Amino acid sequence: MGYEEVMNWGMITYEVPLKTFSDTYNGKPLMYAGLTSQKNHMSVYLMGCYLMPEIRKKFEDYYKKSGKKLNAGKSCIRFKKVNDLPLKLIGETIALMSVEEFIEFSKQ
Repeated sequence: MGYEEVMNWGMITYEVPLKTFSDTYNGKPLMYAGLTSQKNHMSVYLMGCYLMPEIRKKFEDYYKKSGKKLNAGKSCIRFKKVNDLPLKLIGETIALMSVEEFIEFSKQ
């Protein structure tokens, strides 16, 4: 099984379905990535960056090299327009972790 695209928590999420991994801390599916639109900005949530400091460091370094301005929280990247994002980097970061790897890191 792979990640499942669903609407959850008021946003589009890509998550590990409970049928694949049900032993979560809150009984809800594990969110791997998400996309939401707020009043003043949009956000991309990248839980791999949140869980793994080495991925986050690489992500931030490449983001800065892209020439785009990084506006980030712990697990989210905030932006006003899609052109504000280095889309290739976002895609590569999402593709880094298989469902199995994400489950293992989430258990730690």
